[in-house]
Amino acid sequence: MTYAIIGSGNIGSAVAGHFARIGLDVAVAASRGPAGVTALADTLGSHIVPTEVSDALLADVVVLAVPFDAVEGLVAQVPDWNGRIIVDATNAIDYSTFSPADLGGQASSDLIEKWSANARVVKAFGHTWAKVLAHEPADGHGGRRVLFVSGNDAEANAEVAALIEQFGFEAIDLGRNDQGGLLQQFGGPLTTRSFISQPIGGASPADMDLTDA
Repeated sequence: MTYAIIGSGNIGSAVAGHFARIGLDVAVAASRGPAGVTALADTLGSHIVPTEVSDALLADVVVLAVPFDAVEGLVAQVPDWNGRIIVDATNAIDYSTFSPADLGGQASSDLIEKWSANARVVKAFGHTWAKVLAHEPADGHGGRRVLFVSGNDAEANAEVAALIEQFGFEAIDLGRNDQGGLLQQFGGPLTTRSFISQPIGGASPADMDLTDA
């Protein structure tokens, strides 16, 4: 399995930090080319591989951490995604009012799925602030920070959830893009929130309680 992040801003850098922390290689691309990722690689270490955008688009799992307005042109560079996974970590924002962009009631990930031929699109990594996402997943009291996933392909959701669990977070699958995706995209009730999962009364990790932190 190969991984890539396109975008080295706050969200992209936060996700890259978790790859580096567990020692998993990830290609990172930016609009300025590999030179634009050099400083991040110097900070996080050799598991961050500065890469051209065109090469990053070929990974098995591609995390999009770019402005939403750039996504359509970006994913269209690939004629056929052949079932590969796009992780939508974008936020569809109207920056003139800093409010949710008018997407006609559609989930942002469903739009990305329309723009990217034969891709499986999973929404993840975008529901909380980048500075919170960058934190260690463990809260120091036996709990783990929660990250949500949603998407129309259950197998793709499970693959991204497994990566999130590998990072050490608690992954919660919210279901389809037009359901759970709307909950966690910008302006949804789960955005800008930080949840911690806690074992109930010392129970197994399967029995968890969510607290807002």
